[in-house]
Amino acid sequence: MSRRLDWTSSPAGPLRGMLDMPGDKSVSHRAIMLAALADGVSRIDGFLEGEDTRATAAAFAGMGVHIETPSPSRRIVHGVGLHGLRAATAPIDCGNAGTGMRLLAGLLAGQTFDSELRGDASLSRRPMGRIIDPLTAMGAHIDSNEGGMPPLRIHGGRALHGISFAPPVASAQVKSAILLAGLYAQGSTEVREVHATRDYSERMLATFGWPIEFGDGWARLAGKARLRATHVAVPADFSSAAFFLVAASIVPGSELVLRSVGINPRRTGLLAVLRLMGADIVELDRREQGGEWLADLRVRHAPLHGIDVPEQHVADMIDEFPILFIAAAAARGVTRISGVAELRVKESDRLAVMASGLAGLGIEVVERADGAAIHGGRIGAGRIDSVGDHRIAMSFAVAGLIASGAIAISDCANVATSFPGFADLANGCGFSIAASAAGQG
Repeated sequence: MSRRLDWTSSPAGPLRGMLDMPGDKSVSHRAIMLAALADGVSRIDGFLEGEDTRATAAAFAGMGVHIETPSPSRRIVHGVGLHGLRAATAPIDCGNAGTGMRLLAGLLAGQTFDSELRGDASLSRRPMGRIIDPLTAMGAHIDSNEGGMPPLRIHGGRALHGISFAPPVASAQVKSAILLAGLYAQGSTEVREVHATRDYSERMLATFGWPIEFGDGWARLAGKARLRATHVAVPADFSSAAFFLVAASIVPGSELVLRSVGINPRRTGLLAVLRLMGADIVELDRREQGGEWLADLRVRHAPLHGIDVPEQHVADMIDEFPILFIAAAAARGVTRISGVAELRVKESDRLAVMASGLAGLGIEVVERADGAAIHGGRIGAGRIDSVGDHRIAMSFAVAGLIASGAIAISDCANVATSFPGFADLANGCGFSIAASAAGQG
């Protein structure tokens, strides 16, 4: 029997404090993967202790990689080299991690052994055709359920060859899967995007010594090189910080400082959009660490106003749209979002769930196939089903801060996949989140 976790988020006063966000999930996934394939022993500091990233670490442990945990958020990875993995004795469980599954598919396509990737109920409904097709073009053989749904059965022993690929939909996960398969491919592998996506994989490959060229919207590498062990310092996760940036912006009298947050320009589209809406967010002590830019972010309450979200920021904030919906609901006027059809195939159909959730709280939302128009207004009390989507649960917890009454949010256990300890950290700076658990068969 699993445990169901529900929250009640109630109106609260000013938010105050200096907060440390958990480690960046995207960087943590990639650090474990490349450290496992490197020659030598790597140290990873700031590793996200979330269910998704632990699932990725467990996957490599199951393929023969020795991974130590000397203290929380630290991993010592004894790399086995590019060709040192061995077949797992059971299907690899990716949990809720779409990033883990897609990137692992790229890496495992070049192995000599067969593999099977499985996920939880939510991940099993997420289509994987966008990685299966280009990997197949490289010579991989991957079977899936109807519609490209997991589980993925990856046949080993295939000779891969490089390709030049232009994804029809901008996706860092698709790009990364292709590049990781390219490590095992004959010749050059190149990805060119219509809209540039986050470049964590490219930067991480360079950090581990792989020859790679990349710029805005393109990346190119050749196979058959080596990865060298290194030290990775994982920055604090911008996607986690996003909830507190919006919360402090919309609650009068608030001021928060979020320390050492990763501000990779391909990740911080929300920062630019919130500033366009009138947010007061300042970067302090901007610095570079391990190939990534960090800063302390100071955010103070400021009245927000609706905007048409510029299309050039969409790919750089694809994970932050649920919390942007809350900022838009609290803003004066109308916020229009377009070009985000990708949200319909995340952990849930985030467009539909956010639109219906806000409508149930009295906010007018006009939903379209690839976006929505959110009319700012008074957020009311009510009940929200997060449908097991961690970002939706946390977004409506933020909405509860300024609602007319309590917002009851169901099915919040999956918050632990990306932000363990969210409710405690939030309550420590002024939120009012009450949790309740019940058995679920």
